[in-house]
Amino acid sequence: MIIEFSKGKIIASVNEVQVRLHDSPVILSAMVDDIQCRASAIMLVADGGSVRWALTLDSVAQLIQVCDEIGIEYQ
Repeated sequence: MIIEFSKGKIIASVNEVQVRLHDSPVILSAMVDDIQCRASAIMLVADGGSVRWALTLDSVAQLIQVCDEIGIEYQ
């Protein structure tokens, strides 16, 4: 599933999340096991092994959509 937000695109599957930022060659990637969804801050957080990044989304609805797609609960 592809979710558009103001800073780029989130490509979510049951195994992996990729974030492709507008006007940047940077791709943030993490396995689903390393992802957390924080509704209070509207943030998608990857933290596991050598992966560590955080991304603020535009709305809680986008966060819920990502969580539903990858099969995790938001906090």
